[in-house]
Amino acid sequence: MKISDFQTKDVINIVDGKKLGQVSDLELDLRQGRIDSIVVPTVSRFFGMFGGGNDVVIPWRNIVKIGADVVLVRLDDAKAYKAEEVEGIGR
Repeated sequence: MKISDFQTKDVINIVDGKKLGQVSDLELDLRQGRIDSIVVPTVSRFFGMFGGGNDVVIPWRNIVKIGADVVLVRLDDAKAYKAEEVEGIGR
């Protein structure tokens, strides 16, 4: 599967049925040769130019199913996966 294949799929949270957006990026673990997480910009971003730090970073372990048109994820609290909050944990 190519990154461009991911970018055309809608990301849906199965906990509340909400559409989170589409995959904009992947975080990779180059040492292990695997995908660590997918990155989904929140609705407030406009073509990726505004609203920096508003990405939702979804760990690979939270992906339930990758279908033909959607990626189903399980996020109990999507706010807990905001990029700026995840980065701040290790500081």
